[in-house]
Amino acid sequence: MATNRRVERVAELIKREVSQMLLNGIKDDRVGTGMVSVTDVDVSGDLQHAKIFVSIYGTEEAKAETMAGLKSATGYVRSELGSRVRLRRTPEVIFVEDDSIERGTNVISLLNRIRDERTASSQEDALE
Repeated sequence: MATNRRVERVAELIKREVSQMLLNGIKDDRVGTGMVSVTDVDVSGDLQHAKIFVSIYGTEEAKAETMAGLKSATGYVRSELGSRVRLRRTPEVIFVEDDSIERGTNVISLLNRIRDERTASSQEDALE
């Protein structure tokens, strides 16, 4: 079992390397048309599994196409990680879509709408 600090370092290293791959290597027809960024990597305590959270910007169709492309490229990503990162065993890679940015944007827009409604109703009360 690896220490927490080692797990965090490996996660950061995987995040950096996969981000570089998305910029340079695997951004071909296989991955799709959505704009992809790696938001987080969760590595298991035994360093055998890595969940790579990705945020995809684009239409729903582009998101689905991009996720399908990423899932089909997991073997390539794992082999590239094995050559780029010095670990005894290369972790299994799983891509997970991270929609936290969209949820955050929706919450902010709801809060802005509530604020606008309150200011509009307070202005109406002041006029009466």
